[in-house]
Amino acid sequence: MSTLPRKQAALLAALSLAALPIAACSSSGEKSAGSANQGGMTELTVFIPQGADQNLQTNAYTKLLSGKFKINFKFQTTTYDAAPAAEKRQISLASGDYPDLYLLVPWVDQFARPELLKLSKQGVILPLNDLIAKYAPNIQKALETTPAYKTMATAPDGKIYGLPEWNDCYHCSYQAKLWLNTAWLKKLGLSMPKTTEEMRTVLRAFKTKDPNGNGKADEIPLTAATGDPLLTYFMNAFIYDPRGAGVAASTLALNNGKVQLQAAQAKWREGLRYIASLYKEGLIDPGAFTQNGDALKAKGDNADAVIVGAGTMLHPALMVTLGQKDGRDKDYDAVPPLTGPEGVGYTSYSSPSLPGATFVLTNKATEQDQIAAIKMLDYIFTDEGQVQGQFGQEGVGWKKPDSGDVALDKNLKPLYKVIPGKPGAAPTNAGWGALTQYNSTRAFRDAQVQPTDTDKPEGYERRLFDATKLYEGKVPKDQIFPSWNLWLGTDVTAEAATLQTNIQNYVGQSNLEFVTGKKNIDSDQDWTAYLDGLNGLGLQRYLQIQQQAYDAQ
Repeated sequence: MSTLPRKQAALLAALSLAALPIAACSSSGEKSAGSANQGGMTELTVFIPQGADQNLQTNAYTKLLSGKFKINFKFQTTTYDAAPAAEKRQISLASGDYPDLYLLVPWVDQFARPELLKLSKQGVILPLNDLIAKYAPNIQKALETTPAYKTMATAPDGKIYGLPEWNDCYHCSYQAKLWLNTAWLKKLGLSMPKTTEEMRTVLRAFKTKDPNGNGKADEIPLTAATGDPLLTYFMNAFIYDPRGAGVAASTLALNNGKVQLQAAQAKWREGLRYIASLYKEGLIDPGAFTQNGDALKAKGDNADAVIVGAGTMLHPALMVTLGQKDGRDKDYDAVPPLTGPEGVGYTSYSSPSLPGATFVLTNKATEQDQIAAIKMLDYIFTDEGQVQGQFGQEGVGWKKPDSGDVALDKNLKPLYKVIPGKPGAAPTNAGWGALTQYNSTRAFRDAQVQPTDTDKPEGYERRLFDATKLYEGKVPKDQIFPSWNLWLGTDVTAEAATLQTNIQNYVGQSNLEFVTGKKNIDSDQDWTAYLDGLNGLGLQRYLQIQQQAYDAQ
């Protein structure tokens, strides 16, 4: 399963682009004598994250690529911790001692679009168009068959200055889900809620009718964690809220082609009013807005009794450990989007593929380096290259499907079967993992063999796949603001990043204050003051920048 933390906050930090002084910008081919062409090999210096259980130099996939493309890899490694990884990359650029190739993971760190434009003008990074056309038929095919990927990768001038990963995770695309304890529903004789008021009735019953049967008022009707915002799922019963789990993203949406901030609309206030009423009744865990994932899971795994009735999160394993003896992990089922008082019942959608670039060639790379690197990436774009890259060698990390095996999407022919690691076994150091998810299309991902029994941990991905079908078709496509497909000009990038950060922080803090009662959602004075605060932070200028980018696409 690939549940992607969406590290857009890290990407926004990179947007500041405070001057990236590039020292000693050397031209292509400036390597020391004898560093390439040794024994027919080309030496490729690669800046790359390395996991704690990896040794990329001795990794089986490294050896495969090295032999296949005559590459002698020289790795400059960083970690999978976002802030240190981003800082180390920036230092390498600023020092001038940067590598031939940056190979990154988007949810850790990658080149933001403004960086690509700025560094390309400085001559530090190289366009890939000609290399792809001459040496990379698989990449070319991916760009042609997936228009959204091509749009994401191509700058306004038509150049591709770096390639992003394309990871079309179905269940990750619909992030704002709610998982409800249906064993409690059954015990209390209740049905799956369909409306916001039916949900209130269920949560009241969870709070007052002792569904765990221990004679104590210890039930938590509804909870969440800071990484999986509670508001989005419920807000979609009043107004389209595009935010996903794990992201402090903006609430930009389209209204007849005009960009607007949903958090400034009257229906947003109605959504906050409903959620605030749940909180006032004690139906929402006060910790839902402050606790981290570990604290949430401690409640879901509470040893004395099952105490959590429902949680808003991407998937239930974030709240309760799978495979528990009492079977509690099997009791949480996804609730379809609720219908609000005006008949609205949306769900959020977020592209799991992040804009920017994780494969970036620099002017330190010789022509031979460039050709070897693009051919290597072209192999990663094949099913064989991707399976070996993500999971390791055949027979170690994966194997061919057996007779009777079923793909995640039952309409597809099974392509590969992942071999789960044994508890306590030493790391295999066989693959590059997420570093090779460049062509992870729905067709590829959904062709993975998955057990059909969704009650078992091994069938968890199918459980999420099936649950997501409840949310598909509930996204108002005409309201989606395609921020992942827009390129802001370098002249407004820093301004837009500052405005977005300030507005998002203000909206998040104000939401919390309205829900918890610090501000009165029923007070016109408090609501007007909130709107005035948005305007004071430059909301109109922010919308103008985004509208211009949208109109120019």
